[in-house]
Amino acid sequence: MEYDEGQPLQHEFGNRTYFIADVEPLDVDGVRTVEVGTALWFIGFLALLPFYGRLEDSGRLWWLWTCMAGVGLGLIGLEYCRRRRVARTERDAAIAEIEGEEP
Repeated sequence: MEYDEGQPLQHEFGNRTYFIADVEPLDVDGVRTVEVGTALWFIGFLALLPFYGRLEDSGRLWWLWTCMAGVGLGLIGLEYCRRRRVARTERDAAIAEIEGEEP
C-alpha cells in the first residue's frame, strides 16, 4: 500500500498490520518524568520512615534503603536530563542560526 497524506503509515509483519501514528512525544527531554519518579521514591521513603522499628524486626529494612537509593539515582538522572536538555537547546539554537544565515 502506498503512503497517502490522509492515511496513517502502516507496516505489515506476517499476518498483522501495525499503524504508525504521526504524533510528537510529550516529554522529549525526560526531566519531568525523572522529577516525578524521584519525588515518588522520596514519598515512599518518608512513608516507611515511621515504621523503621517494624521493618528492622521483620528483616525488611532494605525497603527503606531501596527508596533512598531511588532518590539518589533519581537526582543523578535529573542532573543528566537537565544537562541533556541544555545541550539540545544550544544545538537547536546553533542550527537555527546557521539555517537563518543561508540564503
